[in-house]
Amino acid sequence: MAAAITRPPVSTPRRQARKPVPEATPAPAKRRRTAPHATLTLSSKNYSSWSLRGWLLARFAGLAFEEVMVSPDDADARKELLLLAPSILVPCLRLGETTAWNTLAIAETLAELFPRAALWPADPTARAHARSVCGEMNSGFANLRSALPMNLKGHFPRHKVWAGAKPDIERIVEIWVDCLTHYGGPFLFGRQRGAADAMFAPVATRFLTYDVALPDPCAAYCRTLLAMPEMLEWTAAARLEPDEIEQLDMDF
Repeated sequence: MAAAITRPPVSTPRRQARKPVPEATPAPAKRRRTAPHATLTLSSKNYSSWSLRGWLLARFAGLAFEEVMVSPDDADARKELLLLAPSILVPCLRLGETTAWNTLAIAETLAELFPRAALWPADPTARAHARSVCGEMNSGFANLRSALPMNLKGHFPRHKVWAGAKPDIERIVEIWVDCLTHYGGPFLFGRQRGAADAMFAPVATRFLTYDVALPDPCAAYCRTLLAMPEMLEWTAAARLEPDEIEQLDMDF
């Protein structure tokens, strides 16, 4: 007799008590990175063209910084103001562990840290052009510097420009006309102000102080630079400085 195939009995499993689910541990709050403290060492706002260049570069970049002023009585700063020797004191940018004390080095450092500020043109060809004219301003035009020192408080109408400085003025006019024509203005490399404008801004103040006649496009460019809020702020501070350097404040 065949045995019937039956299903094995199904045992009902005991229901186990549910273990309490541990509460989720909150993730540790992310620590906000604190921007390193930035300082910019400057000298006289009335006389120091290099201080103005470094300051404008930092402001154009959007850097928050503390100004550290070096007295014009400081021997090294005074030599720089009197064009006797370059100074590593001014301008000098310190940002955390980073230090840059040449104006072009400051421009490159800020351009790396603040790319959105567009201190250099985005186009590689225009960028090379901008770096070239900035380098020319950084290392050249010695006769212009000595004949027409920066002096924001001074004004010398119908000033007779020393013959040795005229080729420098002609070259600057050539640079400006070329850039303004090629890139359309109102700044040297188009609608965005940048490192080149910071480098040439002190020249615009010299042309105003010494009443230098300029072609219309260059005169308009000078007005554009001098009307920038940053330039108005710097000039107002320069006029409040009590110090005067006799060698730079002579009656031409």
